Amino acid sequence: MPAGVSWARYMKLLGSSVLAMFAGAQVVHQYYLPDLTIPEIPPKPGELQTELLGYKMREEAAASLQTIKTQEKLD
Repeated sequence: MPAGVSWARYMKLLGSSVLAMFAGAQVVHQYYLPDLTIPEIPPKPGELQTELLGYKMREEAAASLQTIKTQEKLD
């Protein structure tokens, strides 16, 4: 085995690194909430929009929460 490591230890390290990569990808997808839908008609060149929908939704939710809090303070 490479670098004098046993097969068992090599497989443990390989498995843990693969699981860590999958977990990291899952965390990124949960944070950014990418739009994975496939459109019926492909967009024309230059029309493809790449915006962070998850980030946009969080900003809108924070803004609406802020307005609710200010309205409660006024009442």
